[in-house]
Amino acid sequence: MPVIHLVRHGQASFGLPEYDVLSELGRRQAAVVGAELARRGLRDPLVVCGTLHRQYDTAELLMKAAGLSGTPARDPHWNEYDHLRLLDRHGPPAPGAHADSRAAQHLLDQALQAWVSDPDDDGWTAVSQGAFASLGDLVASLGPGRDAVVVTSGGVLAALCGRLLGTSAAGTVGLDRVAVNAAVTTLVAGGSGISLPAFNDHSHFTGELRELLTYR
Repeated sequence: MPVIHLVRHGQASFGLPEYDVLSELGRRQAAVVGAELARRGLRDPLVVCGTLHRQYDTAELLMKAAGLSGTPARDPHWNEYDHLRLLDRHGPPAPGAHADSRAAQHLLDQALQAWVSDPDDDGWTAVSQGAFASLGDLVASLGPGRDAVVVTSGGVLAALCGRLLGTSAAGTVGLDRVAVNAAVTTLVAGGSGISLPAFNDHSHFTGELRELLTYR
């Protein structure tokens, strides 16, 4: 059965003018998760990512650390939602560039819950359906002895896992909130569909590497 490892991108540059760039910590996280995936002995893995810089750069660094050749394939359905547009539409004004990350997350949680509950065709439903369709296409392209690695973002992970688990809007937002940078969520594709045996595994950031554990 194909196994799909969904990897959240490494830490981006919160508080800087260009958010969509890996921080130095994020680059280290990408290398560590690549080494972790190599340890798991993936079977001829196909590597896919979104088109955002933080996703693609994570995928490249991950592949280098894992000893994988080639370049990651890109699919915009794995991109994150636009959090600034989301705040503008469903929440208070977006926080400034130097806002505290906890305060920013609180505002985003409120906007997210409103968005997830909104049936708009260009909202969360579209994000969830697009990501799930891409997941289905990916599974269909894999042979029975091949795995995949997908580098994506917390919102997409929450959308997919929330759909698989049948969670409420609040539960889906809760999944997004606890997503760890460069954590691994594992899906298995079998005859009865896609199952979720592991969510947000970040055991590679324990012990001496605990300092690499970040959520934002």
